[in-house]
Amino acid sequence: MRPVESRPKEKPPVTVRVAVWSARHPWRALAGWLAFVVLCLGVGLAMGTHKATGEDYRVGEAGRAETLAAEARLEREPVEQVLISARSGPLTQAAADPAVRDVTARMRKLPEVARVAPPVRSADGSALRVAVIMKGAEADADDHVAPLAAQTAAVQRSHPELRVAETGSPSVSVGVDSQRGEDLALSEAITLPVTLLTLLAVFGSALMVAVPLLLALTSIAAAMGLSMVVSHLQPDAGVGANLILLIGMAVGVDYTLFYLKREREERARAGGRLGPEALVELAAATSGRAIVVSGLAVIVSTATLYLATDVVFSSLATSTVIVVLAAVLSSLTALPALLVKIAQRAERRAARRAQRTGRRPAPRERPDGPGRLWRALLRPASEHPARTLCVSVLVMLALAAPALGMQLRVLNKDSHSREIPALQTYDRLTAAFPDLRVQHQIVVRAPAGEAAEVVSALRQLSERAQSDPLYAKGVTPLMKTSRDRRTTTMELSTPHKVSSPEAIASLDRLRTDYLPETVGAVPGAEFAVSGDVAHDTDYLAHQDGKLPLVVGALLLLTFLMTTLVFRSVVIGLIGVALNLLSAAAAFGLVVVFFQHGLASTLFGFDTAATSAIGSRVPLFLFVILFGLSMDYQIFVVSRIREAALGGVPTREAVLHGVGASAKVVTSAAVVMVTVFASFMFLHLAEMKQIGFSLAVAVLLDAFVIRVVILPSALTLLGRASWWPSRTMRRAQSTLPAP
Repeated sequence: MRPVESRPKEKPPVTVRVAVWSARHPWRALAGWLAFVVLCLGVGLAMGTHKATGEDYRVGEAGRAETLAAEARLEREPVEQVLISARSGPLTQAAADPAVRDVTARMRKLPEVARVAPPVRSADGSALRVAVIMKGAEADADDHVAPLAAQTAAVQRSHPELRVAETGSPSVSVGVDSQRGEDLALSEAITLPVTLLTLLAVFGSALMVAVPLLLALTSIAAAMGLSMVVSHLQPDAGVGANLILLIGMAVGVDYTLFYLKREREERARAGGRLGPEALVELAAATSGRAIVVSGLAVIVSTATLYLATDVVFSSLATSTVIVVLAAVLSSLTALPALLVKIAQRAERRAARRAQRTGRRPAPRERPDGPGRLWRALLRPASEHPARTLCVSVLVMLALAAPALGMQLRVLNKDSHSREIPALQTYDRLTAAFPDLRVQHQIVVRAPAGEAAEVVSALRQLSERAQSDPLYAKGVTPLMKTSRDRRTTTMELSTPHKVSSPEAIASLDRLRTDYLPETVGAVPGAEFAVSGDVAHDTDYLAHQDGKLPLVVGALLLLTFLMTTLVFRSVVIGLIGVALNLLSAAAAFGLVVVFFQHGLASTLFGFDTAATSAIGSRVPLFLFVILFGLSMDYQIFVVSRIREAALGGVPTREAVLHGVGASAKVVTSAAVVMVTVFASFMFLHLAEMKQIGFSLAVAVLLDAFVIRVVILPSALTLLGRASWWPSRTMRRAQSTLPAP
């Protein structure tokens, strides 16, 4: 008789093995996690952040013009304008001259200054401006503008009867960065207390509240340090810190809540028969896997932003990937260790209490299914799935309808908050000198022998522009020729705001009519136009060209990942459809609130921030929303699938899975909405729109998609929901036909 061969015991997944090790060695796990956080921060601070340079932002024809100018060393120089005006009444020569001399003398002494131009009086005589040309590249001027601002402030103190202020791209950029830092502190001040209160309502224990908050904050700290290191491979566009806080707090708390919820369920089900280590192992086998899959889903979907080949989107993707990885790692290592230590502490306290009282408290059994409230909310989807599905989808489509009229715009100086002093000065400067609002930089490269003809063609172009209302009158264009006489640049002014239709029309006429008809006639000449308007226009065109690739890759990867996780093509298709519906509804509400001005009416937002949608907002939101929606999709459907695999009919499994996850999904959604909504109170228009969109989308996803539409669809489909999964077919085959 042959001996019965015993099957080798199957190894548990890596997530379970890591959690078990952490549970058995909690102090080592916690020390290792803290050491990792400190190491990330230490290395990051030592290496510093490598910021994106001007070359990283070059796209389209504007980028080609900037490259041609840079190769000939004819880049646009960084310029700061010192504006001198009277506090009241006209500006007299006697009052202005001493201030001009003071500004000129002080600025010339600074090592950061290349030269100081003669003063220019405005047409109405109300103001004088002194142009201060800085050394180095325009992209690096932000780091060197502080001494100039200090000297301008000193001149103001010496001439209190005048108004002396400074503005320019470097000082505006510094002002925006400073405001962004203040906004970050404000969002933290709003987010942390509300998150604490929400978690306290969920767990009723200050100790349990501290766990998700501690893990989220340490994950954010580790991600901040890692992002500094990674910036030397992928330059930081200045948006990483905001996004790490935004996403880190949201997913960090989310993942911890998912894990804690399952650990509590297993403890209640065990009734005191299992120790803390065994409970953590059970939670890791289910929620631990869901956390890893959710994290991978966010990472995979966010990584599609790299396909946009844009430094800002790449920076956003990098920050999101890093902070999600940190949150997943903390949930797999530090969280099991913390749960074990907390459970051991509770057991010791219970033992001491039992010793004092002589009796041990009986373990509390908690119902595993949905409560009364959630049964009521789920009743429409369970009892009338077809009607509920149709009505809810129609409501979501109605919310999405305004998105068809979405107008995109690159948000620039016109849309930044006017609380920045440099922008207040900019507004007064451009009111007095309209020709400074927009300068188109024309770059021409031709054989050296054609240099004279190029200059002649550019002068002809300038003369034609003088009779065109789209361009500034009475302004002599600045023209430069390189030493090798192969490259010539000319700046042509437009007295209209950067985002105005007139400024865009002036660029279009320059590119399609004036340049081909003048410079285009020079043999061997190639030309391109750069400047703020050109860069914004080309950026939008570049983004529109990449949009189909990014969206197509996102939809495909999301479908494939969901299908592989649940072994169901149907679940994959449903996931993509619901994510599209959620994102579309959020876009529709963004258009209503920002583009149509409802946000200005309700919240008093600056109309400059609400006249159009930031060009980066839709694509970024589309990608991030797909990733975040996968959190709820994977967590809820995992609970439904788990019940169905256990032999529960799909209709009851839907009720059980949604009900069992309802409280934690609701709590996670409240935390996410709080974090995202806090960004509506920031100054940057794009951050307002992103915060509003994410908050609205999470609300819709948690309370409409997951509670109404998803259960209705799965109830209608029944066993077909799991096609073509053989495992599910076997599990459901013994059940009577519905």
